[in-house]
Amino acid sequence: MPAQGRHADFDSRPSPDALLEEVTREQRGRLKVFLGAAPGVGKTYEMLQAAHARRSEGVDVVVGVVETHGRAETEVLVAGLEVVTRRELAHRGQTLDEMDLDAVLARAPALVLVDELAHTNAPGSRHSKRYLDVEELLAAGIDVYTTLNIQHVESLNDVVAQITHVRVRETVPDRVLDAADDIEIVDLSPEDLIRRLREGKVYVPEQAERALQHFFAPGNLTALRELALRRTAERVDEQLLTHMRAHAIRGPWSAGERVLVCVSDHPSSTALVRHAKRVADRLHAPWIALAIETEATRRASSAARDRLTETLAAAQRLGAQPVTLPGRDIVGEILSYARVNNVTQIIVGKSKRARWFEVLYGSVVHDLIRRATGIGVQVVPTAEDSAPDEAVGRAVARLRAEASGPAPFVVAGAAVGAALAAGLLLAPLVRVESIDLVFLTAVITVAIRYGLYPSLLACIGSSLAYNFFFLPPYYTPTLQMNRRPGCLPCVLLTLFFSNSRVVRLHRR
Repeated sequence: MPAQGRHADFDSRPSPDALLEEVTREQRGRLKVFLGAAPGVGKTYEMLQAAHARRSEGVDVVVGVVETHGRAETEVLVAGLEVVTRRELAHRGQTLDEMDLDAVLARAPALVLVDELAHTNAPGSRHSKRYLDVEELLAAGIDVYTTLNIQHVESLNDVVAQITHVRVRETVPDRVLDAADDIEIVDLSPEDLIRRLREGKVYVPEQAERALQHFFAPGNLTALRELALRRTAERVDEQLLTHMRAHAIRGPWSAGERVLVCVSDHPSSTALVRHAKRVADRLHAPWIALAIETEATRRASSAARDRLTETLAAAQRLGAQPVTLPGRDIVGEILSYARVNNVTQIIVGKSKRARWFEVLYGSVVHDLIRRATGIGVQVVPTAEDSAPDEAVGRAVARLRAEASGPAPFVVAGAAVGAALAAGLLLAPLVRVESIDLVFLTAVITVAIRYGLYPSLLACIGSSLAYNFFFLPPYYTPTLQMNRRPGCLPCVLLTLFFSNSRVVRLHRR
């Protein structure tokens, strides 16, 4: 099967992993997270309103735990719902109330409200963290509504500390947010939130003043708001990819930008990665560094392999997702991965190669542009900064690799056979001196494509065939060198084209 057809078939099949994820989600409860940029934006109030709407639709809703913090409007909403009595735990002479997980499981409602997902449970509880309680409820097939502030997401802990100069101790693993079926942003402008804070709707007056001077500074709130929006956008993007893979929908869907940069062991790949980083930052888009591992890559020198490893490591440090895929059809593998992962832009480097070289050997860049239907391709010029000795070494290694194995010699023999057939067809029409040009063409073609040794075989075979079939006495092994030196031009041209091939590869 041609490589392009193989990739087309692959793209038309649903992803088994995506289908398995959908089936797994159907067997568990659904999780909806009401996400806010900071305390006081109204997450709990919004969650309670959504619960009342579901209850009016006939859904069995109970309150597992909701913290009203003395807000009258919140207490009114809680009063209209069934509340599961909390469990009392004694700790250091105090009595602490926690959600009674066993009572909620025994009640088995369709939907339970669990406020403050990042909360740490009191000692003596079955789970140390409230998000673990939520995971057990979901595993039991119970839907959960919960609330969370962006500063409690574990991967953003350092970022939030840098912005607010406050280290948040209670965090929730990213996997919990990634497992959410729905995320609803509860957004409030910094000005409105500060006004609520001053009105005493978030903290008591003394706490409010301290908060305004530190955590609730306008600049901090704007940065936290952007973090919440971006983290939600990432989750929505993942849901879109899962949907596309599960239903075998070919991308890209331009709902959001996603950048892919193609890297190799070329020294300029690091500069290409930095360019892709700048493009991704301008677009506020996730990006991927993709390397295709071919036979030539596996035969490359240790220095070249180390360069590729360093390039992928540099991309990861800059925020990319490094990916390495095995494959023979470089363009096919790139486009297959890009369509499955909803890539909207591909960045590839363009080295300085002669036009005739691309005609003979093809061009990954041109082939990529031609076949990348619906995906933008950005071609970035790359510097030819390989050292001359290294380039010569790579050229010699490639010549030896291509001459290894029987395939090049089989092709050389086939070229001689094709030239003989063409000569026999032309013999009644042209002079015998013109037929050796047919053999000469075959020898030069093999020399350009496969190098010295296969072309020498073609040279010898052409000379023997020319003498045997076209020079008298016909069909005898006698070499008529004194009448027609048919082998000498072949030998000289073979050496010329084989050596010039090293020079061309050196220029690469």
